[in-house]
Amino acid sequence: METQASNWKTKILLAGTIAGALIGLGTAYLMVRTAEENNTNGLPAITTKDALKVGVSIIGVARGIADLGRPR
Repeated sequence: METQASNWKTKILLAGTIAGALIGLGTAYLMVRTAEENNTNGLPAITTKDALKVGVSIIGVARGIADLGRPR
């Protein structure tokens, strides 16, 4: 019985890891492309305000995903 419980947990963790890596890669690609289109030389400037907005949004998405595991 322990093997089945461990098996689905491993699958979810692996899927989450792969999805997170792909989303991170895609986001980084879009950031680089946008910086190139705007002729930014080097790393684009990110303000504290922008970083906080993105951080709060990511926390909201993570909470929403975590709530998918709750019974209804």
